Formats: sequence, structure tokens, C-alpha cells
Amino acid sequence: MDYKQYFEKAKQASRTLVSLSKETTDAVLIDLAAALVANTEEILTENEKDLAKMPIEDPKYDRLKLSATRIADIANDLENVASLSSPLGKILSDKTLQNQLHIQKVSVPLGVVGVIYEARPNVTADVFSLCFKTGNVAVLKGGSDAEFSNLAIAKVIHEVLDKYKINRNVLTLLPAERAATEALLDARGFVDVLIPRGSQSLINYVRENSKIPVIETGAGIVHTYFDETGDLEKGKAIIFNAKTRRVSVCNSLDCVLVNENRLNDLPVLLSPLADGNVELYADEKSYGVLKSSYPSHLLNQASPEHFGTEFLSLRLAVKIVADLAEALNHIADYSSKHSEAIISEDAANIAQFLNEVDAAAVYANASTGFTDGAQFGLGAEIGISTQKLHARGPMGLEELTSYKWVVRGDGQVRG
Repeated sequence: MDYKQYFEKAKQASRTLVSLSKETTDAVLIDLAAALVANTEEILTENEKDLAKMPIEDPKYDRLKLSATRIADIANDLENVASLSSPLGKILSDKTLQNQLHIQKVSVPLGVVGVIYEARPNVTADVFSLCFKTGNVAVLKGGSDAEFSNLAIAKVIHEVLDKYKINRNVLTLLPAERAATEALLDARGFVDVLIPRGSQSLINYVRENSKIPVIETGAGIVHTYFDETGDLEKGKAIIFNAKTRRVSVCNSLDCVLVNENRLNDLPVLLSPLADGNVELYADEKSYGVLKSSYPSHLLNQASPEHFGTEFLSLRLAVKIVADLAEALNHIADYSSKHSEAIISEDAANIAQFLNEVDAAAVYANASTGFTDGAQFGLGAEIGISTQKLHARGPMGLEELTSYKWVVRGDGQVRG
């Protein structure tokens, strides 16, 4: 298949998209939200075809599964994006030089944004909304495991675009076959930036093989440190929520670090997890305390490989540390720089943790489950960047812009 035609049409569409008024852009997104809800039954029918191909025990199953509630949530995110101010055309810098050249630094779209993603059909709508709001064309390559779901959502998007007589190539959904991924990785000159969303293996593959710039949305190997002064009730609630709210997402908790002076509180601290059917992989000290209280069929002795693992399931590593310094060292060794948390009542320890931990999002006395574009007030997110160049953490509208220098003169020439 000649994929170049897809990329050429996308690039052509990007030249006209910036001319749309804010009123039209927002109207499209609001109409799209209503259209997705109106087409819930059709979308769920197509989603069932995808679910039938995936074992229910696969960690990606929950990400793949849609419901009327989840579609309503997607629609709500679209409305939130429509309600936000556009970051386009912002004057970031404005000055007049001695030679009377007037120079402005103005925010502009990135251009054509490519996204490669796995079993996450919500990404199809989320990415479109954020790109469309920021004047970017979206070229999407979903996985074969969500093929029918992605096609159903893209169909609704194109129908709304047709209603407004907007070039439907502002959203391009590439075929689900692997060859399309290879073509997208090689689309230099057509696609301006590429964002992978999915497993660490997918992200690594894109980074190592792409010929166009990549923004990494890395895996989440997430820790929470329960300090010597940690509040037990806060700790129980935070750890339980961070682990069990939705286990298949990248902000879910993978490892609990507990100060050794709170070892006797460990059974109470982790007791809610047993009710949530969470399987623990405990180091020697924690295992010795937990074996008399935690259900035996859910308790295992940890091996080295359990630390630094993104479980994406109802599994959790537990480690006892001597103090904050050891917790910080452990996080530095194993963190993926996504989200890290401390539970403490010591202001100095909290300040040190927030200052020293190198991660996109750091928390004090709150669940890492909040690392999410919508929760951060971004409307939705195109991904959570774990790198430091251009964007970091949940990426919303502003992270989908670049800038250009606009220079106005009156005949000036350089000597």
C-alpha cells in the first residue's frame, strides 16, 4: 500500500486548519461530544468485536473495554477541551530593537502530529480533540487489537467534520497493519512529531526506529513512600486508591516503600489491599510481618525483578527502608520518572522529597492516580511525557504548540 498518499493529504490539510475560527473549532468539538454519545450503541458493538479477540486476563483488556459511561466520559473531555482557551497566537515575547525592528515570539501549531498507540480507543477521540483545538492535524496508528473500536470513533469524527465542510484529512486513521507503523516512522517531511502511547517495548521501538522527532510517553513504574511520620488513615486510603482505582493505567502504584520505624503498622496500612485482592511481593522484613495477617494466597516473597516492574495488574511490591535517604535512593534506581509520592507529616521530609525526586509528577499526601490531563485541568491529554525536552508530564493544549518569530520592519537592512 502507498502510505505516502495519507501523509501528503495530512500535510495539505494542516495548511488550512489554522484558518478555522475558534468558534468553529469549539462547535465541532461540542457536536462531536454529542455525536459520540448518540452513537454509543454502534461504538460498543464494534468494541465487543475487539474484546472478543483479547483474553480478559490481559492487562490491556481494561484499557480496551468501552462502556456507555466511558463514552460519556470521553464526550465530557471533548466538551472540557472546547471550553478551554486556545493557546494559539499567544504573544510569548514582544520587543522593539534599537533599529526599530519589532520582534514577537508567537505560539503556533506543531503541524502534523503522529500518534502510535495500542489498545486504547479513547485515544482516538482525545488526540483528535487536542490536535484540532491547537490547529494540528492528527495522523493516528492504532493497534490491531482496537481496530474496530478506532474505526467506529473515527467514523463519527469524520461525519462531524463533513457537517462543517472541514477537510476530513485533519484526522487520518492509518490501517491497523504493522506496515503502516513502519511507514509512519519513516514519514520525514510530512509528520512533524511522533508520540508513542503504550507498552515500554512499543515506546522503545518507536524511539529507536523513528526518523522524525519523538516525544516519549513512558511507562509508569510508580512508588509511594510511607514516612516515619506518615498518617496511617491517609496512608491506607492513598495506597489503596493508587493501586486499585484502575490497575491497567500508567499512574497506578507498583511499589510501596515503608519506613522501618513503622514496620508494626504495616498490616493495618496494607489491610485494604487484601479486600481488593491485591497480590503482594514483599521483601524479607515486610514478609516476616505480613505472613501472620495478610492472606497467604496473596502474599509472596519478593525477588529482585519485582522492583522496577510496571505490573499493570493487581500486584504490588513492598520494601522496608531505613529512612528517607534510602527511599530516595531506591526511587532514583528504579523510577521511570513518571509519578512518585510521599506520605508524611514532616514538612522538611516532604520538601526534600518533592525537591529531589526526578519525576514528571511528585506528590505529597495524595494518590498518584491524579496524574492525568483531565485531572490536571488540561481537558484531556495526548500522553504523559517522561522526558524533559519540550514537554513533561500530562500533555495538553499548550504542549501541542511551538512558536515562531514574527519580525516587522520598515526597510531595515543588516550591515
